[in-house]
Amino acid sequence: MTKSNFPDNFLWGGATAANQFEGAYDVDGKGLSLVDILPDAHHGRWDYLFNAKEAMKMEEDFYPSHESVDFYHHYEEDLRLMAEMGFKTFRMSISWPRIFPQGDEKEPNGKGLQFYDRVIDLCIELGMEPLVTINHFDTPLGMLKKMNGWADRRMIDNYLNFSRVLFMRYKDKVKYWLTFNEINMILHIPLLGGGLDLEGIDNPEQVKYQAAHHQLVASALATKMAHAINPDFQIGCMLAAGVTYPNTPNPKDVFEAMTKDREGYFFIDVQSRGYYPSYSARLFKDMGVSIEMADTDAADLLENTVDFISFSYYSSRLASADPEMTDTTAANVFESLKNPYLKTSEWGWQTDGLGLRTTMNQIYDRYQKPLFVVENGLGAKDIVEDDDKIHDEYRISYLSENIQAMGEAIADGVVCLGYTSWGCIDLISAGSGEMAKRYGYIYVDRDNDGNGTLNRLRKDSFYWYQDVIKTNGVEL
Repeated sequence: MTKSNFPDNFLWGGATAANQFEGAYDVDGKGLSLVDILPDAHHGRWDYLFNAKEAMKMEEDFYPSHESVDFYHHYEEDLRLMAEMGFKTFRMSISWPRIFPQGDEKEPNGKGLQFYDRVIDLCIELGMEPLVTINHFDTPLGMLKKMNGWADRRMIDNYLNFSRVLFMRYKDKVKYWLTFNEINMILHIPLLGGGLDLEGIDNPEQVKYQAAHHQLVASALATKMAHAINPDFQIGCMLAAGVTYPNTPNPKDVFEAMTKDREGYFFIDVQSRGYYPSYSARLFKDMGVSIEMADTDAADLLENTVDFISFSYYSSRLASADPEMTDTTAANVFESLKNPYLKTSEWGWQTDGLGLRTTMNQIYDRYQKPLFVVENGLGAKDIVEDDDKIHDEYRISYLSENIQAMGEAIADGVVCLGYTSWGCIDLISAGSGEMAKRYGYIYVDRDNDGNGTLNRLRKDSFYWYQDVIKTNGVEL
């Protein structure tokens, strides 16, 4: 067998998010999350993502997150299917409103905790390391209504109360934690990223960056708390990543590409280095942003940096300083110029395996901390044949290209802890609310209107990924 580029202890697995996966939105005392007021794609979901007040008035027939694929009642079957593939780790999030229904209660919801007890215990029994995201676009709706989400500094204490309950309860069961999912998304989808309503605000950038500061401080203080509770805890940040290429060798395009990359690295600069980067002074001045800081914030950020850096990668991006360049495509919310050298998915996302290798080298060069690829995948329409087979060779091709590139990055010298491909079982799309946009190795019989049996089927990619894990990345 060819020697693997991946270390023997590499954590192969898959990733999900509670608000896109669990369903049972009002079961056992759970409160509403931000996603629970968003309708499906046919009723203007994308518009309501940017209009919180109107979303709260909505009364439609179908909200995808309310039932999703019902992991809440299928968790044992689903986890056993993942273990059958050979998963070494399972990335999950814990729904904040399932534990604190409004977000600011003093005592947690016991039934919500008992559900996660069962999930985490079964993961461990099946030999899968739990990788837990504390806040994955799941700020309680009550916090938006009461204090405009993370715009209010009181959110830090609410978040720390939530984190403390999790750290204490699972201090001997969960080693790897992520404080915030895709923390830079607060700039691009402020409702999901920060529970923010920006309607009527004169300078929304001021509110977004102030809310981001509150999250950065909360992340640092949660890291401090975690290490005090269990020094073996490994705490990571999480970035929506993807290298930005300049459209031409024109120095203006090169500078524009660097500026686009800095929009995301800004957050990780603070979480990994412990202080605001030098370029943020010019950035804030140009936008009219002034960050209000408590006296202890600078020290808290500096003294409590993360142990590792995790990120999502779906595609690279392309930037130009020329305003006439308008032929764009989307990838994980980020608008980008179309790159003529890349293939495009059904949803307009361009695929670039080498871009993952470049992104990993860029991040590792910048921070010199272990990486963890916690989201990567291809959203596509799957066809179930008469014999219940799903031949998703397009997904295998995409993932194979990306995993090979990840292996090359490791051979380049990048330290990488593991890989959890996104939506390892079909779930609801965060942006569109669709089921038709499927990522999983496991098919769930559910359509865009909420119809279906919820039966689970193994796709061809299920058996392919099983071999990838079994051979530690040699068989691609």
